Amino acid sequence: MKFEVFISDRANETFDYIRDQLEIKWNDKVVIEFEEKVVRILELIKSSPFMFKGLSHNENIRKALIHRNCSMFYEIKGHAVLILFFWDNRQDPIFLQ
Repeated sequence: MKFEVFISDRANETFDYIRDQLEIKWNDKVVIEFEEKVVRILELIKSSPFMFKGLSHNENIRKALIHRNCSMFYEIKGHAVLILFFWDNRQDPIFLQ
């Protein structure tokens, strides 16, 4: 069964922010690789949303590692997945972990 994936406004904002930072610091190739990794992980989540580790205090919220410097957090709700936000792992520790 395929899960339907929805992307929150916050996820769009944080994705754009990280993509913009990559573009400023690196180059278009790095940005394209980042975008492709996100698309691949979204496809994985559609078919197997439980494959990534759930948070200790809420198993419905999961963390998918995009790159050692970036993660994506999402919540499973029934047969749907809501992408919550993207996180630069080099920032201060996140309150969800």
